[in-house]
Amino acid sequence: MRHIYPDYAYSDAPRAQCWWDQTCPIPDRDKLTEDATCDVAIVGGGFTGISTALHLAEAGLSVMVLENRYVGWGASGRNGGFCCLGGGMLDNAALEKSFGRQGRDDWRQTELAAIRLVEALIDRFGIEVDRHSDGETKLAHRARDFEELRDEVDYYADSYGLVARLTTRADLAAEGMKAGFEGAVTVPIGFGLNPRKYITGLATAAETAGARIFHETPVTSIARNRETFALKTPQGTVRASKVVIATNGYSSEDLPDWLSGRYMPTQSSVIVTRPMSSSELDQQGWNSMQASYDTRHLLHYFRLMPDKRMLFGVRGGLMASPGSEARAIRRARADFEAMFPAWQHVETPNAWSGMVCIARNRMPFVAEIPDTPDMFASLCYHGNGVAMASYCGALLADLVQEKTPERIYPQAVQRPLAKFELGRWRRALMPIAYAGFALKDR
Repeated sequence: MRHIYPDYAYSDAPRAQCWWDQTCPIPDRDKLTEDATCDVAIVGGGFTGISTALHLAEAGLSVMVLENRYVGWGASGRNGGFCCLGGGMLDNAALEKSFGRQGRDDWRQTELAAIRLVEALIDRFGIEVDRHSDGETKLAHRARDFEELRDEVDYYADSYGLVARLTTRADLAAEGMKAGFEGAVTVPIGFGLNPRKYITGLATAAETAGARIFHETPVTSIARNRETFALKTPQGTVRASKVVIATNGYSSEDLPDWLSGRYMPTQSSVIVTRPMSSSELDQQGWNSMQASYDTRHLLHYFRLMPDKRMLFGVRGGLMASPGSEARAIRRARADFEAMFPAWQHVETPNAWSGMVCIARNRMPFVAEIPDTPDMFASLCYHGNGVAMASYCGALLADLVQEKTPERIYPQAVQRPLAKFELGRWRRALMPIAYAGFALKDR
């Protein structure tokens, strides 16, 4: 496997202090130790792969999930737990230019449908995910940003048919959101959850439906042999009629070769405080459990969880080493203290990082891989994979069965991924992009 970051990024070290792992046991699963056959082999045990496996198994196909480490080891088990609108980065004008008004509307309705699918899965399988937050709140870090948020009320109505609510700076304290912001807009859809509990419950449901999930089973190569694929692992080869690549930000440049240069993993870092007392929350004036983020291009995302721990996330480092990891966590802590000065004494014992994945054409890809019949992929959710990856996995299940999806399948996700400039050296673009974003955030 060829990765574009050093090995450190793909080791256990960046996630060693992940809070979610302490909230939910990681089920033991066998590794593959012999040759096997199945209808569909899925590479990757995150939201995409497990959702695909669940929906295929429920349709009666034999499914095997081959996970390099364990279910939820990657972004699906270490993200911020925001089940919200998002998944792509094109605005309405760009969507309409490329896909027409219907294509634009289809994508926006897909965002809504993705959240509703997660809700339906949680309810159907009785997964306890510590759900909280009445929608999602975007906070203006500058006065001029609040003026732009006023326009977003019309945007949410036009794009999603939702009635968004504005909160002025003067009213934020009354809503328990005192942190120096200039105002906010709240959209009434989406929620916070524990992603470890969600992916664990989803995997249990997939196994109950008949899917087989293997841990510690990296796929080292995939070859086409007439009517089947041969997926080689350290201790056995899986032969499958169809293959799904569901590795997102932890993808390899050569699994398959087509992916090379077509995805950009970028790091995000999270810190979590110890539980805080009511008096500590009152000192800061923040006791809202809204899933929140700010208007910066290099955004912060944060939420008070039901046990009164505060989760605070930032865009992570651009390198991958113990030193760069430590610097990213220090930066997250500094930003946390600047935003919530009354909590400078509050410890953050849990800190970790992981990869989000972006595309050159700024939209996910969910389709059969070009010029590779019967091999499918879904990736690039731009930091909003809880809902969108779950939904795309359900789409993949239909595509693999050669069914016209009953769910909305927007043109915007059918377009093949474009290659980044600089190919294997594309990470060099990120410092330039981050510097530009930092200037815009001033």
